[in-house]
Amino acid sequence: MQRSIFAGGCFWCMVQPFEEKEGIVSVRSGYTGGYLPNPTYEEVCSHKTGHTEAVEIIFDENDISYADLVAIYWTQTDPTDAFGQFADRGDNYRPVIFYENDEQKQIAENSKRQLQESGRFDSPIVTKIEPV
Repeated sequence: MQRSIFAGGCFWCMVQPFEEKEGIVSVRSGYTGGYLPNPTYEEVCSHKTGHTEAVEIIFDENDISYADLVAIYWTQTDPTDAFGQFADRGDNYRPVIFYENDEQKQIAENSKRQLQESGRFDSPIVTKIEPV
């Protein structure tokens, strides 16, 4: 099994598109990217913990690839908005692809570059790609 973590606005909105796919073992909502261990919802909403709402996806790479997950991610977010997603505003809703290893980083960066070059968006793709 492999793990991926994506942030793109409210984590509840990020669950459904992934959990419906074959090869997805689990999708779990939570917080990542911050410095306070085990923050509460209220602490994260205070914008003082550095956390981002995200989903952790455990998947079977024999049934679905990491590249497939990244492609799903792009359809669920506005990659041109660095300050939240849709009605969800603030740093805790920022769009981020968190990578586990160099292979995931390379796949995410290549996908981001291809999306930018596609001309689908008039504005730059600002989604961050960061280590977990």
